[in-house]
Amino acid sequence: MRSVGLDLGSKKTSYCIIEDGRVIERGTVTCIDELEGKLGPGTPPATVAFEACREAWYVHALVTGWGQNAVMIDTTRVRRIGVGEHGRKNDRIDAEAIAWATERNQIPPAHVLSVERQKLRTELMTRRAIVESRTQMATTVRAIVRTEGLKLPSCDTDNFVSMARGQPLPPVVRAAVQPLLAVLAVVQQQLCTMDERIEKLAAAEPATRLLMTVPGVSLIVAAMFVAVIDQAKRFRSARQVAAYLGLVPREDSSGKRDQRLGAITKQGNSYMRALLVQAAWTVLRRTDESDPLVRWGRALAVRRGKRVAVVAIARRLACVLWALWRRGTAYDPAHVAELSAEGLERNAEVIAGQAESVRREALKSKQRVSALQRRRAAASRLALAQSTS
Repeated sequence: MRSVGLDLGSKKTSYCIIEDGRVIERGTVTCIDELEGKLGPGTPPATVAFEACREAWYVHALVTGWGQNAVMIDTTRVRRIGVGEHGRKNDRIDAEAIAWATERNQIPPAHVLSVERQKLRTELMTRRAIVESRTQMATTVRAIVRTEGLKLPSCDTDNFVSMARGQPLPPVVRAAVQPLLAVLAVVQQQLCTMDERIEKLAAAEPATRLLMTVPGVSLIVAAMFVAVIDQAKRFRSARQVAAYLGLVPREDSSGKRDQRLGAITKQGNSYMRALLVQAAWTVLRRTDESDPLVRWGRALAVRRGKRVAVVAIARRLACVLWALWRRGTAYDPAHVAELSAEGLERNAEVIAGQAESVRREALKSKQRVSALQRRRAAASRLALAQSTS
C-alpha cells in the first residue's frame, strides 16, 4: 500500500508518495482536488496523512470518498514524526516527513469530529465572531463619545443601540457614531438568527439538555462542550478531559524529588476553555449558597484567591459535564459537587434527585426562548426604524 503525506496550505499543497520503502513521486498542487488522478477512485490503495487545520475536515471527507484511508495528524505532536527536525521546515520536507511516518505507522492521529458536530461547531464559531464584532463596535462607540467628555450609561448589550440613539448627543458625535450604530442594528439581527439556528441544532443533541442542568452552564457552553468533545466515551477519565481542554497544571518535576506544578497548560480549544471560565465566574458569583459547588468554590477563593478558584471551578465543571454526559444523567448538587475529579466517572451513575435539576433546566430553556423572541422583535424594530429614517 502507498503512503502519502500532504502538507496543506492556503495557496498550495505539497505531496509525497512512498511505495515499497522509497519515494516514487512528490510535487505541488494548487488545489487538493487536483490529486484525484493520483488518489481518486480506481487508483491503488493508499494511506493519506495530513495535519489538522482549517480545511482538514474537507480533505478527510474528500479522500475518504475517493476510497482511501485518510488520517488526520495531531498538530501538538508533529515534531515526533520529524516535522521541523534540525531546523529544516518547508512544505516539501514536511510532506516527505509525514509520508515516511505513515509508512512506518508512526502517525499520532487526531480525532475527526462527526458531521453533525462539525456543523454545530461551525455555527458556534460564527456566533462567536458576531458577538466579538458587536462588542468591539459598542466599545468603539463608547470611546468616541468619551472623546467629547461624555459618557453613555451602562446597559445590556442587546439594548445598546436603542440606548445610544436615545441619548442627547451633540450633532457632531451623533454623526460620528451613526455608521457604527447602523451596523450594530444589522449585527443584532444576525446574532438573533444565529441563536435560533443553534437552538435548533442543540435540540437535536440530547446531551445538551443534561449538561445545562449544571450551575452556570448555558446553552452555548453546553453546545460547545458537545461540539469539542464529540464522543464522551473516547475519554477514559475526567482527568483526561481536563487535560484535553488545557485545564491541568504544567509539570516540571524531571530530576526533582518533589512534584513541581505551574500554571495550566492552556492546550486544546481556547474558546471552550474561555467559556468554562466564564461559567465558573457565574458559579462563584451566585447568591444561592445551597449548592455545594458554590460553597466549595468560595472556600477555595478565600484560601487561594478568586483567579485560582475560578480555574479550579472551570476544571471541575469540565469533569462534571463529561461524567454526566457519559452516564446520561442530570446534575444533582447533593452528590456531584462533593466528588473529587478522580471519582466523578465512577459515581455519576448513582446520582439521585435529578428531577428538580431537569425542571430548572426546562424553565431556563423556556426563559431563553422567550428572551430570544424579545430580542428578535427589538432587532426588527431597530431595522425598521433605520430603514424609515
